[in-house]
Amino acid sequence: MRRPVARKLTVLAVSAAVVSVGAAAPPQTASTPQKVPVAVGYGGAVASVDADASAAGIEVLKKGGNAVDAAVATAAALGVTEPYSSGIGGGGYFVYYDAKSRTVHTIDGRETAPLSADPGLFVENGKALAFADAVSSGLSVGTPGTPATWQKALDEWGTKRLGTVLKPAERIARDGFTVDDTFRSQTASNETRFRYFPDTAKLFLPGGALPVVGSTFKNPDLARTYEELGRKGVGAIYRGDLGEDILATVNKPPVDPGSGWNARPGKLSAQDLAAYRAKLQAPTKTSYRGLSVYSIAPSSSGGTTVGEALNILERTDLSKASEVQYLHHFIEASRIAFADRGRWLGDPAFEDVPTKELLSQKYADSRACLIKDDAVLTSPLAPGDPRDPAACATGGTAAPTTYEGENTTHLTVADKWGNVVSYTLTIEQTGGSGITVPGRGFLLNNELTDFSFTPANPAVHDPNLPGPGKRPRSSISPTIVLDKQGKPVVALGSPGGSTIITTVLQTLTEFLDRRLPLVDAIAAPRASQRNAAQTELEPGLYNSDLRTRLEAIGHSFKLNPEIGAATGVQRLPGGKWLAAAETVRRGGGSAQVVDPAP
Repeated sequence: MRRPVARKLTVLAVSAAVVSVGAAAPPQTASTPQKVPVAVGYGGAVASVDADASAAGIEVLKKGGNAVDAAVATAAALGVTEPYSSGIGGGGYFVYYDAKSRTVHTIDGRETAPLSADPGLFVENGKALAFADAVSSGLSVGTPGTPATWQKALDEWGTKRLGTVLKPAERIARDGFTVDDTFRSQTASNETRFRYFPDTAKLFLPGGALPVVGSTFKNPDLARTYEELGRKGVGAIYRGDLGEDILATVNKPPVDPGSGWNARPGKLSAQDLAAYRAKLQAPTKTSYRGLSVYSIAPSSSGGTTVGEALNILERTDLSKASEVQYLHHFIEASRIAFADRGRWLGDPAFEDVPTKELLSQKYADSRACLIKDDAVLTSPLAPGDPRDPAACATGGTAAPTTYEGENTTHLTVADKWGNVVSYTLTIEQTGGSGITVPGRGFLLNNELTDFSFTPANPAVHDPNLPGPGKRPRSSISPTIVLDKQGKPVVALGSPGGSTIITTVLQTLTEFLDRRLPLVDAIAAPRASQRNAAQTELEPGLYNSDLRTRLEAIGHSFKLNPEIGAATGVQRLPGGKWLAAAETVRRGGGSAQVVDPAP
């Protein structure tokens, strides 16, 4: 059977074959690091969506920092150059591999709801607020977790001070970066709501207009904020003047009075900031093809859902399957795992989450037998019960998958000692809440809209309703794969809301099972099934004969122009690392190494 052309191509040609999305990368200037999607060399590696951010991480590695130091430096730089996807006004999940002990550790840096929140947080006059009414408001803002995550990671495993690793980002914010098509288009898509907030409009719509591609964008307020944060520490946010500015902004959003926008006030308090903790917790672990796959445990659903899907696929030899059967089994495993995610995943401080049972091979086998080679399951599919697995059970009540904004950013780092970081951070949807903290240069998250506003199905328990201090369910799935000796094989992750899970799952199976080079596994056209009536396909699959052949089995599809934007690193023999990023999505990513191999 003929394979799709994109799956045969080398990285030199794959970007032309994967008709996925994103604007083409802009012309480079002398001051802009070159954006390349793959790099091989020694001394460590960094992969992110942005060349300036990857360069910040490489700078720290060259000065003797380790993977954790470089990850924080890269993340801080992304807060400058990718401010609509990340920043100190948001949160995320950090996965770290320690080469000396050959162990994996994680930090849950998810934002939290106010201590005053209850299940009716987004209910007004007896009805759930419309998403559009909730998102650009103080009501959507959770207590930021990113600053605490950076400090916790540095305290536990880093070698540099926070102020030191913030310096590259501080410099980029002060001196500026080159505006590309992606930055301009993301600004344009948020222009209407950015104009609701004068401080946001002043920063991101300079002179009242969209930033010009090729121009230099500066953020002196953020440079000063990073300098203060580095000097005073993260206590400036959780117990100091930076935090006071956040609270004032959330609880009385500074709206243009002529806009007519009702920016509902938030409910954050000084107590919420002071009570926040970035949590050290054990990772999820799944065995797949003799390898150990580690990721983040709840409050994110990423590790359990990717892990369950891998366990479902374990009994199928995907390396020998046809393209149709490979995609069919991938889609159906995703559908099943998402059905279980919706019923069981929430903040474990509030919900009885059966993490161990969801990741058991016994449970996966009881669900895998639902998959037939010549038929398609119907969504919404009912969940199973991992605590009492019943083979091929189809009973129970189904609930639809709730909406989740499709943004965020991911970075992957390795150092010369063999330590690895896979870190996904976010302010939720593109542009977050749209609210900039006056004089501080960063946007606040709208992460609380990741809660279910009301139960997805009143007949089914919803573990993701708001609660006091509760962390909304996430799909973030930073992943590290180890071999039988406990050494890294690959590490990767992606943005994309709930499509993060399917992006990570597909990239892993393309790399581990289908044997695509990592950069080609990242670039391959994607599918995403999330227990919905239709599976989303990128153009490279939607416009291919594979779609027709899958439809003949019973699949139904709709077009999604872009799914995810992954990055990863791969350990090679002899102390070499390969860094890989997108070739096309979001204008292409940036893979860099300390010492390029000849």
